[in-house]
This record gives sequence, structure tokens and C-alpha cells, in this order.
Amino acid sequence: MTSTPPPVKAEPSPGLSLGRIAGIPVVLAWSWFVITAFIVLVFGPRVTNAFPGIGAGAYAVALGYALLLAASVLIHELSHALTARAFGWPTTRIVLNLWGGHTQFASFNASPGRSLLVALAGPAANFVLAGIGWGILQAMTPGSVTYLLATILVWANLLVAVFNVLPGLPLDGGRLVESAVWKATGSQEKGTVAAGWAGRVLVILLLAVVIGLPLLQGRWPDFTVIIIAVVMGAFLWMGATAAIENARMRLRLPAISAGRLQQRALGLPAGTTVLAARRLLREHPGAAVVITGATGIPEAVVDEGALLAVPEEVAGTTAVNATARRLAAGAYVPEWAEGQELVQFLARLEGNEYAVVNRQGAVTGLLHQRIVVQAITGKPSPGA
Repeated sequence: MTSTPPPVKAEPSPGLSLGRIAGIPVVLAWSWFVITAFIVLVFGPRVTNAFPGIGAGAYAVALGYALLLAASVLIHELSHALTARAFGWPTTRIVLNLWGGHTQFASFNASPGRSLLVALAGPAANFVLAGIGWGILQAMTPGSVTYLLATILVWANLLVAVFNVLPGLPLDGGRLVESAVWKATGSQEKGTVAAGWAGRVLVILLLAVVIGLPLLQGRWPDFTVIIIAVVMGAFLWMGATAAIENARMRLRLPAISAGRLQQRALGLPAGTTVLAARRLLREHPGAAVVITGATGIPEAVVDEGALLAVPEEVAGTTAVNATARRLAAGAYVPEWAEGQELVQFLARLEGNEYAVVNRQGAVTGLLHQRIVVQAITGKPSPGA
């Protein structure tokens, strides 16, 4: 039996394409415009205070700062991507967004050491940019707009670098924890779970410092600082939680296979009568019935309720096809498919039912999407 590749689902555009750098697609997410507007509105009045005669030009300076910050983030992400390329890891794209940016990779084989080097390449680039900016500042005259921008850029890169090396996911420094546990246990997933919990601890410490430290000093915390800390903490907590959940899913993957999760099923050629199908179900209670085409490819699944609803007087002359729901094109999998391979294959298919076939091409089972989702997540799927 031959099979055709399932259709690939189109992904919605994440933002505005900026072309390619070193062959790597760069995308400006729509959320980037939100943070840019925020920077312009907040930073603009401060420029006006520092340079009273600048007028509306203050907001142009603020926009310039936002663009310089985006360039710093882009260099940060390019450092990740180019370091990964040196190890043969394919980069899908770089996305600049509300929280800065991220680099997306295709499937690759990693090691603790290489993963750590790729992660730390980004903060290293920011430290270099801060150093270059500091050198430029030494040759500039204080008090000018360009001096202000250069100063802010130096501090921004220092803060981004220091913040990102903190040891917890989703920050780059979280790869340090991940790599250490990965090396010790031999499991990247266990390392990711540990690094995710480290990220959660960082959030708690961040809020404790922002709120608790001022109180210990006998003063109220700054409201603006609290808002920023809460927003940043929520972002970090969500990233850490997502990392933990994804790692736990990957830990479950080895136990997932089409053969283990399938409902027992029987194959019937198209055109078989309803009467014959009923007899087959009585002989094999609990089994599903899958209709196969002339070439043996699974085409539909018999609806047992519809099958039993056919009047007895016409059951011997009615084709079972009339009581079946069609499977999506290519919706069949080998019973030995398992783990990541199975999940990736099903992700490319339409529908929520898939016939399972053995090495001879005969139908042996029916796989339900909700059962696979439940096995991966450990939770019942919506509507189950």
C-alpha cells in the first residue's frame, strides 16, 4: 500500500517581514509596535525635561531609542542564531516582539555544552555592545541628545545582558541550570523542568525585592516599579510554566504509540452490506469498523448508531458506506509509529480520527485525537 504526504497546514503570519540577515528570516511582530508606542510616550516627556527647547523632536528621539533597542535585541538574537548555525542547528526565523525577541529553531540534536553556548551567545553580544557604547561615550561631549541616547543604550544593553544571564527559564541563563541537570541525569527534559522551577523562584525573588525591600527600609514601594515588576514577573512565570509543561510532555512521548493508544478496529471493503457489518460487530464487540477503498487505503469509519438504524428489510442490500463518516485525506498511521514522529505526523493531518494499519497494510485500529492529546498532556482534551 502506498501513502501520500498529508497536506501541511498554513501558519498565520506572526508580523511584518524585514527580509533576511545571513539567510535568516527576520520578522517584526505586531506586538513590537505596542512596546515601541509605550517607549515613545513614556520616554518622550523625559527628553523634553532634559532638553526644554527640543519640542516635538523629543518624541523622535524616543523613537530613535526604541529603534536602537530593537537593533540591540536583533544582534542578541542573531548571536544565538549564528552560534547555533556553527553547530548545524537550522534556524527557522528571528522574531522581534513585545518582550524583546526570540529565535526559532527547527529540529536538531543538542548537547548540554552546545545548548549552553548558544544560550549565552546572546547576553555576550549585549555585553560587547555595552562595551563599545562605553568607549564611544568617552569621545563624546556630555549634555547632547546623542550622548543621552548612547548612555541609555549602554545601560539598556548591560541590563539586558545581566537580566538574561539569571539562572532560570525562559531567560538565557536558565540553560545553565538545564545543562547542569541534563549532564547529571542524561535527560534534557529533566533539566528543562529544573530550569523552569528556577525561573519561578526568580519571579518570587524579584517581587520580594521590589516590594519587600522598600518596606524593610520603612518606605512604600514605588507604584510604577511594582507595575513593571508584576508585568515582567507574569511574563517570566508564563515562560517558565510553558517550559515545564513542554518538558513534561516530551517525557511522556516515549510511552505514546499508535499501537498502544488505538481502539481495536476491523477493515471492511467499500460496498460491504450493512448486514455483514452488523454480523462482524456482533462477533467483535467493542471494535470499530473502518471502510477501505479498492487499493486498501482507509477511507471512512462506520458510525455504529447509523449502522443499527438501518431497517432490517434493507440491511442486506444497503452498502455500509451509507452509515460511515469519511476520514481526512491520508488519515492513517502505522501501528509502530510512536513518540515525536507520531505527534508530528498527526499535527499535519486534518480531522480527529486516524486509521491504524500494520506492516501488511491491513487495518488494526482506530486512533482518536483526544486520546493522543490526553496521553501527551496528562489531561482530558476539551470536549472529551
